[in-house]
Amino acid sequence: MERKVSYTWKLREVMAAHDMFTTTALVPLLRDRGIELSASQVHRLVSGTPERLSLQVMAALCDIFACTPADLVTTTAVNAGVRKTASDDAPAPSTAVTKLRPRPARILPDA
Repeated sequence: MERKVSYTWKLREVMAAHDMFTTTALVPLLRDRGIELSASQVHRLVSGTPERLSLQVMAALCDIFACTPADLVTTTAVNAGVRKTASDDAPAPSTAVTKLRPRPARILPDA
């Protein structure tokens, strides 16, 4: 059985909980911990969902906000449904659907 995994990046929420509402405020805090990121890189880190993240950056963020990686990332995993293919075991259409089909036209002779 396949499982679909995903994650939610919650840096913006963690920043808000610490009364930090601008991304530029994070730049000097990261620099103090040896992480050199431009203002635009920090903006993308906060506003987007990173696909790759250095453990150094993660450790710096955890130190800045006194949190754990679990506070910054929420993971989910669900069973992926088996994709069904067209086959003979498909259920018959409901009667409500069959009522929507057009009726054949009746052509009446000219009188």
